Amino acid sequence: QSEEPLEAPYVPTPQVVVDQMLAMADIGPDDVIYDLGSGDGRVVITAAQQFGARGVGIEIDAELVAQATANAQAAGVSDRVQFREEDLFTADFRDATVVTLYLLPDVNLRLRPILLTQLKPGTRIISHSFDMGDWKPEEIEVVRGPSKLHILYKWTVPEVVPPELLAP
Repeated sequence: QSEEPLEAPYVPTPQVVVDQMLAMADIGPDDVIYDLGSGDGRVVITAAQQFGARGVGIEIDAELVAQATANAQAAGVSDRVQFREEDLFTADFRDATVVTLYLLPDVNLRLRPILLTQLKPGTRIISHSFDMGDWKPEEIEVVRGPSKLHILYKWTVPEVVPPELLAP
């Protein structure tokens, strides 16, 4: 057991928020969704169950990867989803058409140049709770969860990325 602090604490996203994140992403059966910091796998599993999408969860905590894998089996979507124990900053998510995240603001900012470099133009990015600094979202939604309001942000990777967005 390493004593290294996790980049973001694991806080499960309420299902009503997961549903709205996927609706904002306009997800469908041709999509490949990557959830960065996938926890128990609920975002990727819901995308596969309800929309027929394929998905990958990237998660640094081995126990959560095991739990997510078991949850996918229980949900009957193991053929369409996988969970990888990987570091967000070294993971390869080039084949994503949708990326979801629920990370801390400084992690989003460190990830932004990687997202903009790896992802194809037109890829949708949905962030729960935190924005990406001076990269203005095209959509912001507020969702009422069981105990509080949740803010969701949406961006689409542009054809030409402004150089200032590539600086961390």
